[in-house]
Amino acid sequence: MTEFSRLAQSLWAKKRSSDGQRLWLPLIVHLKDCENTINWLFNHWLSDGQRQQLAAATSEEDVQKLVKFLGFIHDCGKATPAFQMKPAYNGDNQLDQILVEQLMRSGFKDLDVLNLSSAQRSPHALAGEAILTAYGVDSTVGAIVGGHHGKPESEPPVHQIRDYTANYFQSDNRPELQVEWQQVQRELVEYGLHSAGYQSAAEIPAINQPEAVILTGLLIMADWLASSEYFNEDTSKPLFPLVTTAQSVETIDVQTRFQRAIMTWRLDDEWVPAPLSRDSDPYQLRWGFHVRPVQEAITRALGATTDPGMAIIEAPMGLGKTEIALIAVEQLARMTGRDGVYMGLPTQATTNAMFARVNDWLASVADEQEAHLSIKLMHGKSQFNRTYTALPNASNVNSTDEHHGAVTLNSWFSGKKSILTKFTVGTIDNLLLMGLKQKHLFLRHLGFSGKVVVIDEVHAYDAYMNAYLLRAIEWLGAYHVPIVILSATLPKIKRNQLLKAYLKGKYGRKFHQLLKLAPTGWEDTQAYPLLSVLDGPEIKQVTHFEGQSDQAPLTLAVERTNQDDEDLIVSLLAQLDAGGVAGIIVNTVKRAQALAALIPADVPLMVLHSAFLAPDRAQQEEKLQAAIGKHGQRPAKLVVIGTQVLEQSLDIDFDVLYTDIAPIDLILQRAGRLHRHQTIIRPKQFQQPQLKVMGIKSFGDYGDDDNEKVYEKYLLMKTDHFLPDKIQLPGDISTLVQCVYDAATDAEVPEIEPAAEKFETDLKAEQQKAVVFQVKAPQLKQGITLHGWLNRDHTDVVNDQQASAAVRDIQETLEVILVQHTTDGDFLLDGRKLAEVASAEIAQQTLRIPAVITPNITAAITELEDLTRPYHLRWQDDVWLNGALVLPLDQNLTATFNGWQVSYSPQLGLSYSKEE
Repeated sequence: MTEFSRLAQSLWAKKRSSDGQRLWLPLIVHLKDCENTINWLFNHWLSDGQRQQLAAATSEEDVQKLVKFLGFIHDCGKATPAFQMKPAYNGDNQLDQILVEQLMRSGFKDLDVLNLSSAQRSPHALAGEAILTAYGVDSTVGAIVGGHHGKPESEPPVHQIRDYTANYFQSDNRPELQVEWQQVQRELVEYGLHSAGYQSAAEIPAINQPEAVILTGLLIMADWLASSEYFNEDTSKPLFPLVTTAQSVETIDVQTRFQRAIMTWRLDDEWVPAPLSRDSDPYQLRWGFHVRPVQEAITRALGATTDPGMAIIEAPMGLGKTEIALIAVEQLARMTGRDGVYMGLPTQATTNAMFARVNDWLASVADEQEAHLSIKLMHGKSQFNRTYTALPNASNVNSTDEHHGAVTLNSWFSGKKSILTKFTVGTIDNLLLMGLKQKHLFLRHLGFSGKVVVIDEVHAYDAYMNAYLLRAIEWLGAYHVPIVILSATLPKIKRNQLLKAYLKGKYGRKFHQLLKLAPTGWEDTQAYPLLSVLDGPEIKQVTHFEGQSDQAPLTLAVERTNQDDEDLIVSLLAQLDAGGVAGIIVNTVKRAQALAALIPADVPLMVLHSAFLAPDRAQQEEKLQAAIGKHGQRPAKLVVIGTQVLEQSLDIDFDVLYTDIAPIDLILQRAGRLHRHQTIIRPKQFQQPQLKVMGIKSFGDYGDDDNEKVYEKYLLMKTDHFLPDKIQLPGDISTLVQCVYDAATDAEVPEIEPAAEKFETDLKAEQQKAVVFQVKAPQLKQGITLHGWLNRDHTDVVNDQQASAAVRDIQETLEVILVQHTTDGDFLLDGRKLAEVASAEIAQQTLRIPAVITPNITAAITELEDLTRPYHLRWQDDVWLNGALVLPLDQNLTATFNGWQVSYSPQLGLSYSKEE
């Protein structure tokens, strides 16, 4: 690279020393590495849809130029004395001296006596933006360089060079020292311009805010990749390594270095969605069953769109909505140029269940295309999912001569890079975090903007989470990302919010005008099933489905019961005298445990809730599926008691169901487990499905300490009022949901006003709380920069759990490993000696301590650290156990912790009571 001056060749970008070697990377080598990398990512990694989005305001040629320019110029702020005089991280003064002497030999003066008093005021990302501002680069582009370390500046740095001149030119007032710095900065800017194809900075176009977010994310990704010396620290797989200080710019072949790095890094093939065949059934092809009428109608309607945006599918439980969504992913990806998918679900349990299905679908897609496609399971316990961890590593698969497709894991896409994996299944907080002000948010937006997004069970999110969901959808609309939303019990007010949020994001303020063109009555339709589609600005709805009666209707007998717990169990056992499977779904773990304790020992019982050790809960779920799942070996008699975890994800079937009072949509979800599999031969007394609703003491009284603590009284009163004696599934689902959630029906409910006022007040408080750390809606007006986009970011969020808590509005809780500590030693709770169990298995013995036990998180951590100290020496260097907290239990599986008596039972889970 002899086209650069000696001054430019002497600048360093990175330096370190290890194992007696002193290493550096010339700045211009790193700039060329990043230029080549971002250019390749733009052309070969971004989806067609993302490239079209970036080119919409200018042209693809203009964007290609801008991408190259950003890649080269991103670290021009390192061509300043403020950066070049930075000491090495490990305090290697000799390495610092070698590089300073090199700078001076190349023409810089007096650096050996330079002492900058305010160097920290000009970090190199800010300095780069200031230099570009001085050269007349548009501020919408300059802000991208200023934000490439994860957070943009609050405002353009128009006075930065004036106020801190010496940081840029070595001296405030000595031209003879300033001239070399001015010269080398000009050289780098001009080279970047000409290399990209510009004649001057005036040719660089202004960029709209959504496009600037994607470009910043792409620049961060390219910079991280071009800064990786080795693939996942494996020194046998070099990417962009540093060189010894004996090597100079002339000895480095930048093009060969880049090509070798990309060949090492690129492990995944590109998914090219095939068109659906008109001659064959895609459902038969993917899953081996013939398409059902509702599935066929929805697939046909989506195929008829020209600019698909959002599709909301409302259909009953058990209809096959997941399969509809996955076929829709193939359709919409092809139509909109996307090359991946994100499937979001409410909980880890629902996510795990969905992961297996998406993985099977992706295996079929990969085989069809003979491609290697990587998948990511995105939640805090993914490392314990056996289906996920059994997948082959992408680097191993690619090293074989296999020609058939494979679903793989690509370990480069980890941490903040996880969402960049093309195929992802995760808990919904991964999507909600698009709306949270957080450093490196650009990467999350980059990852989502290239995918089809599927949101399952969208009814399950509260007002606080819904505020983040709507903001995320606005941004997805701005990126023209196709979204598929699934629900069996969606209130029309939420359906309308979702559609409007997408239109607002895509079209800006004029979306209100577009709504005037929508079909009459679209906001109030109670058709069921229902497909609502945004095709460009047009709202289309499919309300009539031929042949939908292939799903046989089910009539539930509904009965309110207000027995005390003892009488309830007596009645239940009398019902089961001749056999049967009874489900009891309650609203709190404590109530589940209390009822379970009343079941006689000779009655088969299974309990499921969130307060079990992870392996115990997984084992319970497996047993439950094996007993009363679709193909289970059904027992003659069984009582199943659980919390809300039973209303989601598990494909299980009860003969009779008891449920605590809850909002109508949740009662209907729970009822979806009642006579779910209609081929089962049932005891005589359970030929008609029976739904018994508990906890209604009288109208408007549902228990201050129980149900009303969990759910708003307003929704419970409306549910109570509109709940009929008979429910027909699926026919009554939409009518009941709309009656409860539509404020227009309040007048029909006696004495509802105080509860309605409280509900409205609480709703507004949740929405206002959500706004505090939320990014603003996308700005489509030209000239809006990224400056201030992440101001007042959520600095308390430093890990994934805290981030999830921030968008779910839940109190942070502590996860602990439970062990049994006795005079004989330390054991797992199943009796195995701790010393004889593999670390990965010990790490699974976790549960979360209820928030009520740890009101002061810091004090609780201190107490747990003391309890963990005996294990610390053995665990501190263990990849699975480092940082884990232990709660030791005695021989009776009890402990006193933080003023609480805590006990664990493999049958009932964790229970606790305040110490006397």
